[in-house]
Amino acid sequence: MKPTAQENGPLIGRSVARREDPRLLTGRGRFVDDLALPGMLHAQFVRSTVAHGELTAVDLTAVRSVPGVVAAFTADDLDLGDITAQLGRPREEFVPTAMPVLARDRVRYVGEPIAIVIARDAYAAEDGLEAARVSYAVRTPVTSEEAALADGAPLIHDGAPRNTLVDVSLFATDGIDEIFAAADCVVRVRTRTGRQNALPLETRGVVAHWDDREEQLVMQTCTQVPHQVRTVAARCLRLDERAVRVRVPDMGGGFGLKCVVGREEIAAAAAARRLGRPVKWIEDRKDALTASFLAREQRYDVRAAFSGDGRILGLDAEVVCDMGAYSCYPFTAGIEPLMASAEMPGVYTVPAYRVRGRAVTTNKAPTAPYRGVSRPQYVMVVERLFERAARELGLDPVEIRRRNVITEFPYTGVNGITYDPGSYLESLNLCERTLRDEGWYGHRSAAAAEGRHLGIGYACFSERTGYGSAAFAQRKMEVVPGFDISEVRMDTSGAVTVTTGTMSHGQSHETTMAQIVADELGLDLAKVRIHQGDTDRITYGWGTFASRSITVGGSAVRLAAGKLGEKLRRLAAARWDIPWEETELGRGEVRRRGAPSVALPYTELADLAYLRAHLLPKDLEPGLTATATFDVFNDGTFSNATHGVVVELHEGTGQVEILRYVCVEDCGVAINPQVVEGQCRGGIAQGIAGALFERVTYDAQGEPSATSFMDYKVPTAQEIPDVAIHHLETPCAFTGTGAKGAGEGGTIGAPAAVLNAVNDALRPTGIELDDTPITPEAVHTALRRTPPPAHTERD
Repeated sequence: MKPTAQENGPLIGRSVARREDPRLLTGRGRFVDDLALPGMLHAQFVRSTVAHGELTAVDLTAVRSVPGVVAAFTADDLDLGDITAQLGRPREEFVPTAMPVLARDRVRYVGEPIAIVIARDAYAAEDGLEAARVSYAVRTPVTSEEAALADGAPLIHDGAPRNTLVDVSLFATDGIDEIFAAADCVVRVRTRTGRQNALPLETRGVVAHWDDREEQLVMQTCTQVPHQVRTVAARCLRLDERAVRVRVPDMGGGFGLKCVVGREEIAAAAAARRLGRPVKWIEDRKDALTASFLAREQRYDVRAAFSGDGRILGLDAEVVCDMGAYSCYPFTAGIEPLMASAEMPGVYTVPAYRVRGRAVTTNKAPTAPYRGVSRPQYVMVVERLFERAARELGLDPVEIRRRNVITEFPYTGVNGITYDPGSYLESLNLCERTLRDEGWYGHRSAAAAEGRHLGIGYACFSERTGYGSAAFAQRKMEVVPGFDISEVRMDTSGAVTVTTGTMSHGQSHETTMAQIVADELGLDLAKVRIHQGDTDRITYGWGTFASRSITVGGSAVRLAAGKLGEKLRRLAAARWDIPWEETELGRGEVRRRGAPSVALPYTELADLAYLRAHLLPKDLEPGLTATATFDVFNDGTFSNATHGVVVELHEGTGQVEILRYVCVEDCGVAINPQVVEGQCRGGIAQGIAGALFERVTYDAQGEPSATSFMDYKVPTAQEIPDVAIHHLETPCAFTGTGAKGAGEGGTIGAPAAVLNAVNDALRPTGIELDDTPITPEAVHTALRRTPPPAHTERD
């Protein structure tokens, strides 16, 4: 029997089966690479083989004579506008970078697209690439943030002194130097995090064609932000936005990589328009690993001042983010340093704060947001500071956190952000109690007596979700994301179609959004259909990123459904000649309050609204359609969690084995608990990957050295432990459903918890590791430095 909103109580809060699964699990999903149009051609890109240089010649003559090749275009042939992301900040704080769709006179990273080759099949396109002849005047590459900032370093963009794109000091509490000078304890952490690839299962791709009837360029692509792709494509091709339609079929992951606008999709669309034939481009895995948008490479130098009883007195931070060759659109190179600077105090009552955040440009592929956006990094740094302070002050690592987490809400921090109610202390206590009750503290002591190396680590953090226009405006973005729009429409059969500006890439929107609408209207879940990812069907939307789908998009959907419900009630009230407030919705009908047997089914009301509109009261328009918008004008809402990890270090190999992983999370009301748990587990897997395995590397000439999964280490199911998830619930006051976001928390907490557990296991050696990924070499060296004591009592 199909679930309804009434049979067993509300649908919100129930783990109903995912509506996406029948087609996806039986091979009936439709992804970009499944698309085939009559006469379709295939595209590949001639890419730079040097990291930094002038283009002295691009000869495609031989390419055009390769069998099967139909055309080959350079930047001059297509004459496209640049992709330029902007912040409304003065020049000393932000330098924009114009990213050409195809490189014109200069290349800035290995893999930068120079020309597009169009052929009858993908194999011929690859053959065409080999015939291209490109000449360079090679410049010295800049391959690290230290080299970028060094005196006399080659400039990657002539208008960016010292290769600095962003240099902002958002906060500086008066008297902070005196606070540090008078503190009983000052600790410092210097850390680096490895460059990573988001690695969605489905690589980037597009199928583009010109629709003569509609006079539209249609782009079917895998993007988290279809409306932004439309905007950029229209501007680059100098078309009205009406003349570009972006559609998104099923999508195999995004993780932030696909919430920016890529160059290749625009070039393929331009070629399709030029040739008058459909063009498909699918990114191969090598290009995805080396030339796609990357993330995470950051350096932190942070001090914390503490009182003698373990109260934090201040944070003083220096953040440098290696953002690669260009700013991404629309977020700019400021996305990572601004996130870290604004939110670093996190869940703790930090009374004084100073921070400088910089984004530097290097000869590497550009950086895009990746699940968590700087929060995995700054949480790791802050959690390391608390661990170090606990050691210096002789305090238990959990106790020092207890003394500093926010417990009274709403709380306005030193960073000017107001935190809504959460369960910071409760999640910390439950996580520790779970590990103690399971006996892991005893196992750790027993292992030490046997000469084994077990460690326990924690991370306590919040995840800001529901970023609205106000939050993005504070970053001074020229393009300000935030609001969402939804339309809910009922047809004469009583079925409902819902549009949302969010874009699912694995978050189960077809299920969770339908649960919200079915509850609001008192409908059978099967009667609700969700539409997303089509710029012609959806007025406007900002897509899916930063855990905004349920908090912002879901709130718009709920409001639109509420408006439609009110119209149904008004229709019924008019038939009964009573005030509409005396009606209620339920079981697919409008009932008269106090007289449940007096009811009108939605089908009858829809019949009246569409087929007998002449009978409608004059104050009611024909049809059953409602539209609503939702934005967040406060500081958003904050999910929170504590992660607890038990690891064992193996001396012979330096391997880190995770024995236990406990997550206590609070995302408010979970629309679908099963979906929330899936998000937690997937995020934790990616966080563990960053903590222990994944790192994009380069040689001295800027050539990527991790070009396949033989070199770029991705964890498998064998390395990812089972995760025990405990739910707390602090409802959000403004989302209507009580839900907060749940998309990024797993990734945010895992690196800090794993690193703290590793350092706990290393404590007998006197060595502490602060960089990620934690390599087996580093662990092996640390374990061999000092023999462990025969017995350590740490209960």
